[in-house]
Amino acid sequence: MADRLGDIAQDAALSFGGRATRRETIHLTLAFLGNVAESRLTELSSAAHEVCVAPFGLDIDQLGYWSHNHLLWAGCRTQLAPLNELFGQLCTVLARAGFRIGGEARDFAPHVTLVRRIPDVAAPSENFPLPSIQPIHWHCERFVLIGSTLSASGPVYRVIDEFQLRATKFP
Repeated sequence: MADRLGDIAQDAALSFGGRATRRETIHLTLAFLGNVAESRLTELSSAAHEVCVAPFGLDIDQLGYWSHNHLLWAGCRTQLAPLNELFGQLCTVLARAGFRIGGEARDFAPHVTLVRRIPDVAAPSENFPLPSIQPIHWHCERFVLIGSTLSASGPVYRVIDEFQLRATKFP
């Protein structure tokens, strides 16, 4: 899936300009927390382990462009109840543990960023329409807590913890 999205990102960057997302950093953000103190990571992980949502599938089947931040993204044409449930539960357990989620005032807009910094002159428009894509099936069995460090070539991600999706809570 990341390879297919990476190919789409590369093709789009060639067509529209901008910087394609590296394959190894392709992801869908559920909740952005910003800077979290190292001393609170155990508490954060414990909260996220409370989430109880069964594994599910989603189809990445459309491209979109946000002109306000010059960003091309891939996402789902239809909202999926399990993805929204995952997001909702995660927000609830994190808030209960005292973590503030960035962008809380906005609606959850699940997307995978493909290209950043598309120049206005080449941005998708009536003259430069977005291509259609074949659906890419993503079987979601887990979500992860990622630490991010900025570098000259873009963000460097490291997995801090992993959370398996499951239909029932552990005793």
